[in-house]
Amino acid sequence: MKSELELRGVQQRFHARGVADGYITAVDDVSFTLAPEPPQVVSLVGQSGSGKSTIARNVLGLQKPTAGSVLYGGKDIFKLSRAEYDEYRRDVQPVFQDPYAIFNPFYRVDRALWKAVKKFGLTTSRSKGLELIEESLRAVRLEPENVLGRYPHQLSGGQRQRIMLARVHMLRPSFIIADEPVSMLDAQVRKHFLDILLDFQREHGMTTLFITHDLSTVYYLGGEVMVITKGSIVERGPVSTVMHEPSHPYTQLLLDSIPQPDPDDRWTSRIRVDELDEEEEAEKAPATTSGPETPII
Repeated sequence: MKSELELRGVQQRFHARGVADGYITAVDDVSFTLAPEPPQVVSLVGQSGSGKSTIARNVLGLQKPTAGSVLYGGKDIFKLSRAEYDEYRRDVQPVFQDPYAIFNPFYRVDRALWKAVKKFGLTTSRSKGLELIEESLRAVRLEPENVLGRYPHQLSGGQRQRIMLARVHMLRPSFIIADEPVSMLDAQVRKHFLDILLDFQREHGMTTLFITHDLSTVYYLGGEVMVITKGSIVERGPVSTVMHEPSHPYTQLLLDSIPQPDPDDRWTSRIRVDELDEEEEAEKAPATTSGPETPII
């Protein structure tokens, strides 16, 4: 039985100068669960600086949270044994934003694939390893002869990003943590990438946490969505519901920020997130009256 991935009351604070207590809070009391069965796509959407990538680093074990826990199969990932952590690394695979920075420019791209084969013992011989690599490259719509043996700078951004998807295909993890994976890709390649993620969900049972600021890609993927701002999740639910019937002002702001394909329909005002905070504070403030207070009897 596959293990669940859970964030429970996660908070992440960083030292900062020029603030009252010397800290800024990047993630504030975030809790959610990713279930491997049935496989699903869960999107985490918010503006830059809202805490999305910090959550990804927490989930991947790259950043220990200040408070709260990241649990895998009910165990804190920062307290796993070496063997358990190796299993976690195989079962929870990342796809990062920059498709160039993930490769060492001094090595051919084959190295990223062979490292996975050797690290996790995926095959028993080199010939079978090459067969597995070629199969996974074709699964992400790449021809092996066009990419193997090349250096990262000799490939396009879309090809480099799909090589990382081929690595995911080889490992067959339960979870993919995709942090802004299509923000540096053009529209056509972006669609291919999203289609591959959906193929992984349907054909291989992989659950994806898709982190983005782009609501159009969220709508294309479907599934569930969580909206985050200033480190807190303010709304969550099925994509169709959240997109068509938003309940939080910030979600409505994100929807209003999507440009319309009409040159005559232009933005005429600038909306700041700070204004939403002021509105919320005004709604919470008690009403005042000009006359004397009525005594309570």
